[in-house]
Amino acid sequence: MGTFEPDSAEPPIQPPPIPGSAPNGDITSMPQSNLPLKVFLADDSAMIRERVAAMLSAGAMAIVGQAETPQASIQGILAMHPDVVVLDVQLEGGSGLEVLRAVRQADPGIVFVVFSNNSGPAYRKRYLGEGASRFLDKSTEFDQLVPAIQVASQHTH
Repeated sequence: MGTFEPDSAEPPIQPPPIPGSAPNGDITSMPQSNLPLKVFLADDSAMIRERVAAMLSAGAMAIVGQAETPQASIQGILAMHPDVVVLDVQLEGGSGLEVLRAVRQADPGIVFVVFSNNSGPAYRKRYLGEGASRFLDKSTEFDQLVPAIQVASQHTH
């Protein structure tokens, strides 16, 4: 036979509520602060993505996606709806600015922390002016990424 599919005409059997849980038993209605932050990594370097993913995972953050091109980043971010995107200025075949603009237009609630070696004043001004929450230099501010993401995420909802 095929796969099991519940009969949509029958209402689902609801277990009794668990004391202290949401009235409908839905765990997603619990306060966001108890859940790990969902982070998407958009960087053209696989080595940097791996290093950042390991660092963020140790900080109780969930990496929900990664991409190295602008188009893959936009598609992944809009599909996964992360709390925060860690975005590089330089992506494979394009720039992080394309990603920032497209995602902010489609879903302005997603927060961006730009994390790049291209950290001159013109880049900072441009990305922050387009709606990024923070702009960090990979070479001098690597250790500030986790706290920057935590602070930026508080401005989401």
